[in-house]
Amino acid sequence: MTAAEKAPERQGADRLAAVLAHFERAGFTRHEPKLLQPAGVFLDRSGEDFRGHLYLTTDASGAELCLRPEYTIPVCLDYLAAPQAGRAAAFAYGGSIFRAPMHGAAGEGEFLQAGIESFGREDREAADAEILGAALDAARAAGAGDLAVRIGDAGLVGAFLDGLDLPPVWRRRVEKGHARGQSLSQIFTPPQRNGAEKAGVLAALTKADPADARRLVEDLLSIAGITAVGGRSAAEIAERFLDQATLAEGAGISPEKRALAEAFFVVEGAPDIASAALRRLAEDAKLDLAAALDRFDTRASFIAARGLDLDAMVFSASFARQLDYYSGFVFEARQAASSEPVIGGGRYDRLLKTLGATADIPAVGAAVWIDRLARAAEARGAA
Repeated sequence: MTAAEKAPERQGADRLAAVLAHFERAGFTRHEPKLLQPAGVFLDRSGEDFRGHLYLTTDASGAELCLRPEYTIPVCLDYLAAPQAGRAAAFAYGGSIFRAPMHGAAGEGEFLQAGIESFGREDREAADAEILGAALDAARAAGAGDLAVRIGDAGLVGAFLDGLDLPPVWRRRVEKGHARGQSLSQIFTPPQRNGAEKAGVLAALTKADPADARRLVEDLLSIAGITAVGGRSAAEIAERFLDQATLAEGAGISPEKRALAEAFFVVEGAPDIASAALRRLAEDAKLDLAAALDRFDTRASFIAARGLDLDAMVFSASFARQLDYYSGFVFEARQAASSEPVIGGGRYDRLLKTLGATADIPAVGAAVWIDRLARAAEARGAA
């Protein structure tokens, strides 16, 4: 390999070292999880479709393992296995992650990533600001310069949906659609019915009392001798049928509720301007968003106190990162005109309980993509 061919690899290692050095100076303890991780923990959260992105193997016992596809979950698992689990701790990490390109796609499967995770801090808004500030400062130290920051708030979205009081199936549909970046028109468009017979059954179910409809479906399944399908019980199948009926009819979504959702998710701008707009919306609609917006404003104050230009950041009520474990503040930072984030992260207080903790543990983190950071540095002419 020539010196010229080695240069990009060397530059990537140098930028990774610069980011990690900054994190360690900021008080984050270096921790590097194992390369081999249990595959099931990722498939349980991302679904079987994610299997195509994993580099898989099995051990002598037949347990399925994979090269780590990301850092957050492995760091969480190591934290929970350590004596300080449940107490405040802050970690930095950096190295290779592995995600195979999907079938037919080009590209390599190994990427350099660095990041930080903060666990157990009850002063959530201050921790959010610290993570954002530390990630931006580290990227800047590695040559990225100023990045365009976009922020969102899954906790605020949750508080709004609480006030909107949607049927559970529609609440889940809105939450999942929001996390996936779908538009409201996509979310609120009823799914198409498959077949006239099924359409007739679904239409009939929407006109019945929910308890009576559930018993009817369970009785029909019992008469047909069906007790379970695909691991679901008759009761779960009945519930799924009722969910489909509710979605197909658009039941529970009045024009007023849809208009209110559209007004909420279109809010975008500098954090202080967005906060004022959301407070007006909440007052006009008689929604109790005071606590969520107070947390929003407190976080903004901590961000500004760190010397970050709050007015240059953009809050968007519709912005979400495409991972369903985020429960609060979320953010991405990009080079101007870039389609890929250099930094991404957010708060995920509920994740650790799903990984084995006995209760939710406050947690927030950020990842820095070293290859994208290099491109951002090159775009501004940095060495």
